[in-house]
Amino acid sequence: MMQLLLISNSTMPGEAYLDYPKHEIKKFLGDSVKRALFIPYAAVTFSFDEYEQKVGERFSELGFEIKGIHRYDDPVKAVREAEAIVVGGGNTWQLVRMMHEQNLMPEIKKRVEEGVPYIGWSAGSNVACPYLKTTNDMPIVDPLGFDCCGMIPFQINPHYLDANPEGHGGETREQRIEEFLEANKEIFVAGLREGTMFKLADGKLSLIGSRSCRIFKHGEVPVELTEKDDLTFLMK
Repeated sequence: MMQLLLISNSTMPGEAYLDYPKHEIKKFLGDSVKRALFIPYAAVTFSFDEYEQKVGERFSELGFEIKGIHRYDDPVKAVREAEAIVVGGGNTWQLVRMMHEQNLMPEIKKRVEEGVPYIGWSAGSNVACPYLKTTNDMPIVDPLGFDCCGMIPFQINPHYLDANPEGHGGETREQRIEEFLEANKEIFVAGLREGTMFKLADGKLSLIGSRSCRIFKHGEVPVELTEKDDLTFLMK
């Protein structure tokens, strides 16, 4: 059974880095994992070493060691031997490009299907989807293709916002998702608000957090679902 923890964002206003999801991360990894493989490729304005250190400090508080994939001579082998896989947020386009360059997408999917726990936030949640197409950030590089790991059959829009900031006249996030659905009629999109996450365990998909998520499908009225609802239908 696949085990996924897909987090909308790393940090809430006024909180420390990865503070709000830390207890869920601890429960999710449990006692069997000692070291997690960290993929820092979404970092653009700071180094992979800095990203590894930042994430490693938080995970060490939870009792886990983090080692960045950039430290391995053979990234594919690192994925094949990983106890758990963690993919951080940042620029999704760069993340996807580097994952394609290293041929990591199929290897990660295979390992997760074998039961290796996967944690991602923001861009790291995006790459668990079939496609890159519902990310929010700028295409700063050619991603070498829009296909992602496809560990889940639906798309996530992390950091989902209900309305534009005051004084902004551009499209809302919902309008952007409607554009995606017009061109991709067969797929669900989940607007994952900040402070929330999806957890897939024992074949069941659930929402964690005090805010609802907004579910979109072409030709259907969007619905709001909460942590009381079973979201496993999105996995079909």
